[in-house]
Amino acid sequence: MIYRDFQDLKLSALGLGTMRLPLVDGKYNQIDEAAAAEMFDYAMKQGINYYDTAFAYHEGQSEIVTGKLLRRYPRENYYIATKFPGYDLSNLTKVEEIFEKQLEKTGLDYFDFYLFHNVNETNIDAYLDPKYGIYEYLLEQKKNGRIHHLGFSTHGDLDVMKRFLDAYGENMEFCQIQLNYVDWTLQKAKEKVELIASYGIPVWVMEPLRGGKLANIAEADKAELMALRPDETVPAWGFRFLQSLPQVTMVLSGMSNFTQLKENIETFSADKPLNETEMSGLLHVADNMMKRIVLPCTACRYCTEKCPQGLNIPALLEIYNEYCFTGGGFLPAMQLSVFPEDKQPKACIGCRSCEAVCPQQIKISEAMKDFAEKMNKKE
Repeated sequence: MIYRDFQDLKLSALGLGTMRLPLVDGKYNQIDEAAAAEMFDYAMKQGINYYDTAFAYHEGQSEIVTGKLLRRYPRENYYIATKFPGYDLSNLTKVEEIFEKQLEKTGLDYFDFYLFHNVNETNIDAYLDPKYGIYEYLLEQKKNGRIHHLGFSTHGDLDVMKRFLDAYGENMEFCQIQLNYVDWTLQKAKEKVELIASYGIPVWVMEPLRGGKLANIAEADKAELMALRPDETVPAWGFRFLQSLPQVTMVLSGMSNFTQLKENIETFSADKPLNETEMSGLLHVADNMMKRIVLPCTACRYCTEKCPQGLNIPALLEIYNEYCFTGGGFLPAMQLSVFPEDKQPKACIGCRSCEAVCPQQIKISEAMKDFAEKMNKKE
């Protein structure tokens, strides 16, 4: 296992995420504790010392099982991270109640790492609102030794991240973002990494393989990577990409079975960052993957000048691209929720005025109709 320096700690470069633990009969709220224990035991034996959980993972069961399995080991042998669930606005007045409950569920006296969970467009105003006292309460817990390191995770855009960092950045010790070689472009992760680094904060990574999507890629893409590193597995390319970024301290992987865990630990037995040719080749593969699915909007905004409905077409297409690439997921719905009803895809009247001026010749009206239908089915 390779390790990264974080302040006075040595953290395993690979952390075990507990959002996708083995299940009993496929039921998300029923963790297979025996299978999970086997994974935790192997992880500890192989040197993983960072374990990430959250209040809502496995419908509240993840913190319980994670705490139970880790408590079998000396407290100094592991670091545990959990999060305040402010993505659910009904929790904003319950920070003390939830924090105490989390300590009770895990059976611990303190958390090594604690995060504001999923800072985004829907909750940034609330997270920054002093009337809820969330920031002040968490700083108090840190002062009292019940939180050792405070940070935040985010799926928000750059503006949201900057607002949060401008307000609380001086006391944020790490930032957790969705980062992989596809989202380097698709989710503007490159710019997010640069923003975080400008505040002197290290990067924690979630979704390094985009929920497993980057573990199984097209044969043509696989062949292109194999030509560069014949002995590297497809999933390993995702991790080697992250090992190439000096801003990254922690890579979290939500491994759901023992085989995945064993393979990922093998990858992290050595630090093998990509050279310039390999990085270029990998990003070329990512570009090809997106071109097959993603609409080539450049956000020139010629379309918005012609739209009689006043739709922010580039922003909507960006969310549509995320939906199409992922096949759904929670992000598109979350991102669309901040748009007024009359500014969402369903407000498009199909006049095609936008298409007449689109340099990329995108069939925007068809995309808006498809997006509206997809979201309607999701509802």
